[in-house]
Amino acid sequence: MQTSSDRHEYPAHWEADVVLRDGGTARIRPITVDDAERLVSFYEQVSDESKYYRFFAPYPRLSAKDVHRFTHHDFVDRVGLAAAVGDDFIGTVRYDRIGAGGRPATGAEADEAEVAFLVQDAHQGRGVASALLEHIAAVARERGIRRFAAEVLPANTKMIKVFTDAGYRQKRSFEDGVVRLEFDLEPTDRSLAVQYAREQRAEARSVQRLLAPGAVAVIGTGRAPGGVGRSILDNIRDGGFTGRLYAVNGALPEGQKELDGVPAFRSVRDIDGPVDLAVVAVPAERVPEVVAECGEHDVQGLVVISAGYAESGPEGRERQRALVRQARSHGMRIIGPNSFGVINTSPEVRLNASLAPDMPRAGRIGLFAQSGAIGVALLSRLHRRGGGVTGVTGLSTFVSSGNRADVSGNDVLQYWYEDADTDVALMYLESIGNPRKFTRLARRTAAAKPLVVVQGARHGAGPRGHAVRATQLPHATVSALLRQAGVIRVDTITELVDAGLLLARQPLPAGPRVAILGNSESLGLLTYDACLAEGLRPHPPQDLTTAASAADFHAALSRALADDSSDAVVVTAIPSVGEGSDGDAALAEALRSAAAEQPTKPVLVVHVELGGLAEALSAATSTAPQPGASGPAPKTGGTRTGERADPRTGADEGAEADGKGTPGPVPPPEGAHPIPAYPAAERAVRALAQAVAYGQWRRDAADPGKVPEYEDIDERGAAALIKGLLARGQGLTLTTDATCELLAAYGVHVHRALPAPTPDAAPAAARALGYPVALKATAPHLRHRADLGGVRLDLADEEQLRRAYAELTELFGSPEELRPVVQRMAPRGVDTVVRAVIDPAAGAVLSFGLAGAASQLLGDMAHRLIPVTDRDATSLVRSIRTAPLLFGWRGSAPVDTPALEELMLRVSRLVHDHPEVVAVTLEPVVVAPHGISVLGASVRLAPPPARDDQGPRTLPPTY
Repeated sequence: MQTSSDRHEYPAHWEADVVLRDGGTARIRPITVDDAERLVSFYEQVSDESKYYRFFAPYPRLSAKDVHRFTHHDFVDRVGLAAAVGDDFIGTVRYDRIGAGGRPATGAEADEAEVAFLVQDAHQGRGVASALLEHIAAVARERGIRRFAAEVLPANTKMIKVFTDAGYRQKRSFEDGVVRLEFDLEPTDRSLAVQYAREQRAEARSVQRLLAPGAVAVIGTGRAPGGVGRSILDNIRDGGFTGRLYAVNGALPEGQKELDGVPAFRSVRDIDGPVDLAVVAVPAERVPEVVAECGEHDVQGLVVISAGYAESGPEGRERQRALVRQARSHGMRIIGPNSFGVINTSPEVRLNASLAPDMPRAGRIGLFAQSGAIGVALLSRLHRRGGGVTGVTGLSTFVSSGNRADVSGNDVLQYWYEDADTDVALMYLESIGNPRKFTRLARRTAAAKPLVVVQGARHGAGPRGHAVRATQLPHATVSALLRQAGVIRVDTITELVDAGLLLARQPLPAGPRVAILGNSESLGLLTYDACLAEGLRPHPPQDLTTAASAADFHAALSRALADDSSDAVVVTAIPSVGEGSDGDAALAEALRSAAAEQPTKPVLVVHVELGGLAEALSAATSTAPQPGASGPAPKTGGTRTGERADPRTGADEGAEADGKGTPGPVPPPEGAHPIPAYPAAERAVRALAQAVAYGQWRRDAADPGKVPEYEDIDERGAAALIKGLLARGQGLTLTTDATCELLAAYGVHVHRALPAPTPDAAPAAARALGYPVALKATAPHLRHRADLGGVRLDLADEEQLRRAYAELTELFGSPEELRPVVQRMAPRGVDTVVRAVIDPAAGAVLSFGLAGAASQLLGDMAHRLIPVTDRDATSLVRSIRTAPLLFGWRGSAPVDTPALEELMLRVSRLVHDHPEVVAVTLEPVVVAPHGISVLGASVRLAPPPARDDQGPRTLPPTY
């Protein structure tokens, strides 16, 4: 696209799709010589005032010289970027490298550039300039520019605000009637916070446009009942959607204006008025035509139900890429394809744009599922009153992402974070496209509201429809990182619902102390054992005997809740013979009233085949719509084929009007918490244990710790060494000397090991190091394998050393095969291993465990995301199952864990400061009662990625 005289090829990696402030999308890309006509057209649509602000003088049109200058770039010293929607530019930015006195300059020695923006008036206020600033700053840093300068007229307050709000360190001056701004481009905590806040608002708004539309068109509605499109149309209408609803079918007869009472059209372009959301249910080959029509009509977003995309093979995957590109070119976002649909139960919206035939009850749980089938199962379980998890807790929103080609769990998290109608977020994930971003968003969300996640496809490839970057980390590591971010990780959808119901209904426990009471000694003991197995601290169960009345339960629960030595209460209950529903209702009311008197502690009920109690507990405090409330209640069974619930009362058509039908639940008392009931002690206790762990994480997250500064770290020296080493190749494992030099720059000192290629070289090495020494084989199959006999320790003199050398070569082969080394003995202690790796999807991860079988055979490793804080390091040491060996297990001397924690913090700093360091292994690290000894180390370098999570905002590429 550029001429041969340009210094650099077209930088395709600078292209990116972004979400703007209003939730629409735009594409940012470099400006090239082919954009001359686009640039002229763009400039003609800019107001005279904006042109004046850009050029400080009336400037009605661009000259041919201007056009040439603004479209010819070398992509190093002169760069221009454009924000485009479709083929049209809506904003531009450029920088020119300058030297002393503000004159044009070339070369890395000039590290400053002048920057200028121009945004079309119709698109001002959408955050276009802010997005362009993020991207041009990233480009400038990549090209060695460290500082921007901008001259702005004082009256151009919007542009001044763009610069001042960006969060960079800056200086401002006023000279000759012009405001001059200078700011460093190095990201700061404030600039990253600003960037993340803008990203959150934009992505949340883009999801809100999909979940709370004012007008919906269902495209592909059949003329006869049945079929996907017609079913969704019926579900939206019968769900009580508060906005405007349209049916679209290209095969409708010319004169047909309605479809079952809904305004009908042959094309979305024929609709007289705006359409915010289009639900697409046409064959995949017709979708491009539909998307083009939606783009022409300025539809804001799409839910694509249609299948036949990436899940169907390579051809479908390319069709899916084209779908996303086409939608984004019109500024639209997509849920799907292959989606089950979306639901929003808010009274202001009441949107059931899904294949679920019933509108779920309104409630406080947000639900995201990548699988339509699992989404159906979760909706059903949350809706049901009896069976598995009892009681009814309603939904705020439901999103089925299908193939997750565009809108993902990350986007929905951004929405839920600020959604006042969502208190608990439940997610079923089969793949995580950007784990690094997900953990960042999850940590922020979990600090405000619980986030419960179950992962499918944990032990194999994800669904074919999900094209994501592969992670090299095992599932256990990813799970540990999610837990570090505050995610409540569960293994099954049953556990997902169990935990969600407790967290949506009850306060968080203040600790692990559990009171147990009930009318069955055996069930109480089962609950007690389950508490111990989950790491809780249960009190001995209180047996009220089978003769206990509702009043006895009320009194016992009141005492347990008032007891300062308990943080939660589990009530166990078995049926009382002959009492029936009246007894169940009395017991439910007794438990509810006692819990309402002490609302600060969670209460759970374990019941055995006691459906009546579960119904009563649920009915006493249901979140279901009450009789007379607006909108329908879901059907609970009994409706004859072809009949529908009355949309005003929720009663079946034909039900008796005298009130003899099943009554609705009574409204809950003000401030009451619904009590969740579980059919098994293990399920209740597991949900409680997850709530306890989450509550502790919330308390710990209030003080996350800090990343320490160490005065002896030589960051510049390490950078210079890395630059010189990488100049030799694209990626390399460092030599022993280079490894030791790089680690030493960060205060990590490796015990010197000298090669011993001959029997005479070994004593010479020992004399240089000083006795006692160790003799080690470093061949790959023997390295770190003391159990195989490849290590000889405590060799006090030359005789012992020569004998050991002869034994090793006799057992394992020649010195050339063994690669023996001699190393001075370190103080005795516990052998550990510290590793850091940069995963292409998850980012930088620090891992720790005991060396040998504990980590290699049992997988007993703990993990934290880098950068690690002092609190992270402390918890990392204590997170492994074999941690007692470090703290004086069975009378052994405790080792120097503070020194170990400092070592891990230094390794974390090294990897965080230098993304070129892609792998570090320290093994073994001997932790003695006083001090540590690093006996082995390896480091691998590679060129850093062009962009990472700290780079400018971008949407995932169209894989």
